[in-house]
Amino acid sequence: MKSPTSLARPPLALSAASFVSSFDRFAVSPMLVLIAVDLKVPLSAAVAAASGYYLAYGLTQPLWGLLSDRFGRVRVMRGTLFGAALAGLASALMPVLGALVVARIVTGACFGAVIPTGLTYVGDTVEPSTRQRALTDLMGAAALGTALATGLSGVLAGLVDWRVAFTVPAACALACALALRSLPEPSRSLPHGRGFGVGRYLGAVLGHGWALLVFGLAFVEGAIMLGAMPFLATALEHAGYAAAVAGLAITAYGLGLWLFTKLVRRLSGRWPTPALMTVGGAQLCAGFAIVAVHVDMATVAVTALLLGGGWSFLHSSLQTWATSVVPEARGTTIAFFACALFVGSAVASWAAGPLAEHGRYALLFGLAAAAAIPLTAAAALTRRRYGTLHGELPRTG
Repeated sequence: MKSPTSLARPPLALSAASFVSSFDRFAVSPMLVLIAVDLKVPLSAAVAAASGYYLAYGLTQPLWGLLSDRFGRVRVMRGTLFGAALAGLASALMPVLGALVVARIVTGACFGAVIPTGLTYVGDTVEPSTRQRALTDLMGAAALGTALATGLSGVLAGLVDWRVAFTVPAACALACALALRSLPEPSRSLPHGRGFGVGRYLGAVLGHGWALLVFGLAFVEGAIMLGAMPFLATALEHAGYAAAVAGLAITAYGLGLWLFTKLVRRLSGRWPTPALMTVGGAQLCAGFAIVAVHVDMATVAVTALLLGGGWSFLHSSLQTWATSVVPEARGTTIAFFACALFVGSAVASWAAGPLAEHGRYALLFGLAAAAAIPLTAAAALTRRRYGTLHGELPRTG
């Protein structure tokens, strides 16, 4: 199949797949309390439906990255979308928590290939000078999925049934797998013919010091952001709000993410990357600090909005860095980056479960706010050092 020429923005089918993957990933947060009640298990046990998903999402990343480097980006995305459709439907049918967790683990493993491989596709087809703008476009599609997931899944769970919220992305995943048939494969930097194994890809990535640093930053970011954010909805429900109402409050995250990605797209050609990282980290810290002081609809909505901004500024900068640090094995690099991100989120959500079970949300969110400070400093300072060593020119407005 003919390789695509250099693109200015992600293809529509790729954006749609990212939208669906993001919807599925965030749909469970407003439903955790309802799942616990329906299946007659403690909230700390029901959290496994989220943490197991994130863990599988993260741990399978190296596999998908290696396969995409070896066999092609589009082929991997289509195959995993078919798998996600089947596992998502199974999630909606599971009668007990253990079976539900297994189904969510498989779903997370399959959906885990979509956005990282999409990022890699953009890295393969968009010039470095405009790559962060294209990546923020892809993030914008994911943000819309997040916004709808956090709002719609809570409404569906509260007014209809929580199982419906697993059925919708499963059907959409099937549609995306079919739509990706027309997307051409990009050319890749390393040969992948006879005698070329996965060892060279792994060696190129795991032997690169800057890549390992970026993975470490992603792990901490995932622990802070994705590990703590799902508890915003449960904190509201602990304060007496219904699941549908709690989900609507978290919708501000997706809306903020969508709006701030537009701003980042404009600023990425003018501001240096460390400055973007600093703004994003400050928003993460401020957002979690607000709900550490008090939890209600207004504070959670403001926090969700700030977290959307933090993700837009900080995470888009980190993932753009990840697409460039080892270009000869970009798929494997992005895979390990996403692996670190979601393993961090799974570890943090598991550790935070007992705090949520006992209603200690002030401590949970306070720890997240405090951890955002060293993360921001380390990210900005090391990215500045990387730019200096690699001869990046200062950006001007």
